[in-house]
Amino acid sequence: MIEETEVSRAIVENAVKDFLDCLEVDVAIAGGGPSGLVAARYLAESGAKVALFERKLSLGGGMWGGGMMYPKIVVQKEARCILDDFGINYQKEGEQYIASSIESVAKLVSNAVDSGARLFNCISVEDVLIREEVVNGFVLNWSTVDVAGLHVDPLAIKARYCVDATGHPLEVCSIVCRKVGKLNTPSGGIMGERSMWADVSERLVVENTGEVYPGLYVSGMAANAVYGSPRMGPIFGGMLLSGKKAAELITKRL
Repeated sequence: MIEETEVSRAIVENAVKDFLDCLEVDVAIAGGGPSGLVAARYLAESGAKVALFERKLSLGGGMWGGGMMYPKIVVQKEARCILDDFGINYQKEGEQYIASSIESVAKLVSNAVDSGARLFNCISVEDVLIREEVVNGFVLNWSTVDVAGLHVDPLAIKARYCVDATGHPLEVCSIVCRKVGKLNTPSGGIMGERSMWADVSERLVVENTGEVYPGLYVSGMAANAVYGSPRMGPIFGGMLLSGKKAAELITKRL
């Protein structure tokens, strides 16, 4: 017989236990899009304790909708190895590979979970912890609190390294820039994303991936937005490679 209060108890106790276990982690990632999920998987596989926080109900970022809601994405040959690594099916057309956007998101999430990374949805990063000019944690609140405009104080978690994988909004870098006034960019500030130029953008999103402020790494479209590079549209090879590069850079330091 189902007892409703026991269902409630099981959900709350286990969810709170998971959150408490992530108050101190090796790596905290903001954003559950493709680059964040790839970074989470590779970091967790390397032995790091990883927590990923996504402000929306569903993870996957803009990958779900493919191109203009046609549920297909393009990945160039340089990133085919990641499709293979995550078990994502594809077909070759010319020099590029076509995959289902829905399958791609499902397997990115599944691989991240199976690697041991902890994924949390409906949680927003509203501030960061900074100690001695180093980012070492996130300040978190429920996304619904932000949407409703409620004044509810947040909670904080600590991390040895943090990653901004929030895509176009560039949420964490925007907070840090506003709080400390200077990032590791040519201008010292957020340079803003440029108009679509897929070929250039796909190259630069990997080049731009790295430490943008002590303790804070940037990956995916957030990396292009902070450095003033173009956007790329429904071409995701660079996003996947960016997440892998972020994981490799942080793993070396861990």
